Amino acid sequence: MKYRRFGKTEEQIPVISCGGMRYQHKWDDVPLEEVPSANQENLKKTIFRSLDLGINHIETARDYGTSEMQLGLVLPQLPRDEILVQTKIPPFANPKDFVNTFNKSMDYLNLDYVDFLSIHGINNQELLDYSIAPGGCLDAARKLQNEGRCKHVGFATHATTDIIHKALETNGFDYINLHWYFVNDLNKSAIELAHSQDMGVFIISPNDKGGKLYEPSPKLTDLCSPLTPMQFNDLYCLRDPKIHTLSCGAAKPTDFDEHVAAVDMLDDAEKLTNPIEKKLREEMEKVLGKDWCEGWWKGLPNYVDVPNEVNIVEILRLWTYSKALDISGWGKMRYNLLDGAAEHWFPGRKVPVNNIDSIAPALENSPFKEKLPAILKEAHKLLDDTPMKRLSQSDE
Repeated sequence: MKYRRFGKTEEQIPVISCGGMRYQHKWDDVPLEEVPSANQENLKKTIFRSLDLGINHIETARDYGTSEMQLGLVLPQLPRDEILVQTKIPPFANPKDFVNTFNKSMDYLNLDYVDFLSIHGINNQELLDYSIAPGGCLDAARKLQNEGRCKHVGFATHATTDIIHKALETNGFDYINLHWYFVNDLNKSAIELAHSQDMGVFIISPNDKGGKLYEPSPKLTDLCSPLTPMQFNDLYCLRDPKIHTLSCGAAKPTDFDEHVAAVDMLDDAEKLTNPIEKKLREEMEKVLGKDWCEGWWKGLPNYVDVPNEVNIVEILRLWTYSKALDISGWGKMRYNLLDGAAEHWFPGRKVPVNNIDSIAPALENSPFKEKLPAILKEAHKLLDDTPMKRLSQSDE
């Protein structure tokens, strides 16, 4: 394993982190006796496999159901000074609720402190206000830090880039968890701003949100050769020294293997990824046109400023990569979370195909405004499917 300085936290963090949202039994709290022994044994083996590989950063969240409780049976068995543990607590209007929820997490984890405490889901202006208001959740987290119950305070976000910038501009956090990878370059400026503040940068879900890379299309597989799409994406992200770690949400011990193989190639990341990136971008330009690829997002408002909150930017991003790289399975997975299925984690509405003129004012500043109604209708036809649930809402 390789390690990087996690910004001003000064912690040496592995470039692959062990995410805790896929090996747990349930997405809701249940009594410990309801957890099948086979599930708990798999979780334990996954954690020990992680540590055997040098992946000593274990991250979870209060919103991950039984994850914390099940980890709490394993973590006390480990040398505390050799592991880095992160949990994440959602922001509340009343910071007392934030502290009470943190206390519940700590009871489940069976730890005296966590290394990293994130405010989980600063995804819109209201949740940002809950977090950074005087006496709000950030102040509560800093008090917990002063009490020795957490070492560093950060935030995790699925927000539009403008909200992320507002959070960063407070200069109140030590690190950030956010989305950025080949199929989502929109948060690049946020990474630059975080870097200017010497913050740790943790990339959320590069395998799933980054293109459903565990089920790559034949076309994407061919374009990424001789690497796998997952290995390419790992190296594409990690070749930037401003990126410190990528989350691997392992469901079983072998889920780390492909990432470890990528880390073995990290010293040659530029040499390996540059020709693949060139192939990918040339294919995208061939399918969609150079002008589109260089500026499809320009002039488009965020969903909150679009009639009926149609999430034009996300829809066009999903269409762009789905169409060009034949990854519509990923596009469908994401598109069908719109219309409220994922709440503030993936907000906004689908394309109003029967009333496309209703969003015409939101297209006025786009260099592609004449083409966008037809493209949006095509995106809906390509991606619309049975309404989806977030992983945390499913029965699995």
